[in-house]
Amino acid sequence: MSAGAQLSVTELRRVARHPVNYPVVVEHRVRGDVQMRVVNVSAHGFMIDDCVDLARGDRIIIRLPVIGRIEAHVIWTRDNRAGFQFERIIRQTDFDAMIDQLQPNPRLRRRR
Repeated sequence: MSAGAQLSVTELRRVARHPVNYPVVVEHRVRGDVQMRVVNVSAHGFMIDDCVDLARGDRIIIRLPVIGRIEAHVIWTRDNRAGFQFERIIRQTDFDAMIDQLQPNPRLRRRR
């Protein structure tokens, strides 16, 4: 029996990603509070580039502007990077408002 997350959609890496540089403290069930840096985000998940011994299926809780607290699951890890999938769908209007706060430079935002 697998103890990891039962993920319904695992191949969403082709969706539009928005570059950000967002330091955040996440909650991990075993490690407690862990500092991470989100380097890109999409409506389905995000990537960090300072992975701390995470494995596929690990769960964290992250607090994002506009969205608030949301659970995410590790989908993949490679070297010091890790990709996460949000546990629930984020409404497009909330996502756009979050990007406006995370990426204040409009030239770096993807077209909507």
